[in-house]
Amino acid sequence: MSIDVARLGKVAVLMGGLSAEREVSLMSGAGVLAALQSSGVKAMAFDPAQRPLEDLKQERVDRVFIALHGRYGEDGSIQGALEWLGIPYTGSGVMASAIAMDKVMTKRVWQSESLSTPRWICLAAERQTQEVVRTVPDALGLPLIVKPPHEGSSIGVTKVEGYSQMAEAVALSARYDTEVLCEEFIEGDEVTCPVLGTGAQAQALPVVRIVAPQGAYDYQNKYFTDVTQYHCPSGLSATEEAEIQRLVLAAYRTLGCRGWGRADLMVRASDRKPFLLEMNTSPGMTSHSLVPMSAKAAGISYEELCLRLLADAALDHPAHHASHGGQS
Repeated sequence: MSIDVARLGKVAVLMGGLSAEREVSLMSGAGVLAALQSSGVKAMAFDPAQRPLEDLKQERVDRVFIALHGRYGEDGSIQGALEWLGIPYTGSGVMASAIAMDKVMTKRVWQSESLSTPRWICLAAERQTQEVVRTVPDALGLPLIVKPPHEGSSIGVTKVEGYSQMAEAVALSARYDTEVLCEEFIEGDEVTCPVLGTGAQAQALPVVRIVAPQGAYDYQNKYFTDVTQYHCPSGLSATEEAEIQRLVLAAYRTLGCRGWGRADLMVRASDRKPFLLEMNTSPGMTSHSLVPMSAKAAGISYEELCLRLLADAALDHPAHHASHGGQS
């Protein structure tokens, strides 16, 4: 796929930001920036935590590569600001970003389309009482997962093995979020599957199977150690891989995602049924990240991946800006 680099214009790589994943975002952004510059793109770094977004207009930026993760970067807010400014950006639009960032809303949408996701209970602030919390394992069984529904990178997540751990797990999660998501634990293979493209043209990339020490695929093991093993090719049967890709594409399209994304799943050991956990609409692009790994297995280099994502930058409502004399 040949991309006219000159046509991409002046590009800002958004990185850093205000979320709990700032550190990871800076690593992702640095990788993307270097790749784009090495490909001849006129690209610059831009940290929205340090500069007002209006500066993008003053800098006459033609399009934006969003390498932000977590809140304010992946939740529709930065996407809404870029829509207002009329600057095309990578990844999903406002609505899909907002829904995917909320794991509870994501599950509701998937369930409405009969897409498999683990059973769950959402504890609003007023339901995080001792009486309610201690009943959760009765409904979901043990072990179970407790996590904040609006964070990523395994921040604030606990695998609860017994009733006595519930209160502490809920308290940890509540430090990051007003709501707490309690989820049935699926015993089996942890996998992830990226998607490139939009609508009918969207394609699922090869599945990556993740083997973490003691199954602890946490923040530290995701980004700062080399003990986690990633298998791509996944080692799953062709039938299983195809079923995961089918489910992921359905999940991606149901949420209205565009550009790119990455779904995380568990494949239940007992019957090999895949369950959707979450959809990442601004996945990591660090040296440990899984989208570049999967793309490489599909014959797409890191540099080409960055260029393809940038070339797909878009607006939800480009016609509106064109009719008002803005950038289109």
